[in-house]
Amino acid sequence: MYYQHIITIEPGQRSGKPCIRGMRITVYDILEYLAGGMAEAEILEDFSELTLEDIKACLRGCLKSPVFYEKHVFQALSVNERSRVLDY
Repeated sequence: MYYQHIITIEPGQRSGKPCIRGMRITVYDILEYLAGGMAEAEILEDFSELTLEDIKACLRGCLKSPVFYEKHVFQALSVNERSRVLDY
């Protein structure tokens, strides 16, 4: 799976934070939900416009580009949330 076509950054949207497919849902939002204990199914139920591939792209992006995600996403998560996402 390639995540580059799913994770988008647009300067005028959500202050330039990485978003999912140009929507106003950020990668940080998804990682925060997962870190908070939400299951993928619960996220998909709450956000019908998302797909399982979108969630996987958020996680895969963290693994493929940790420096980018540290700069744009992880700095906003608490230490406990970071470890939960990485354990996911």
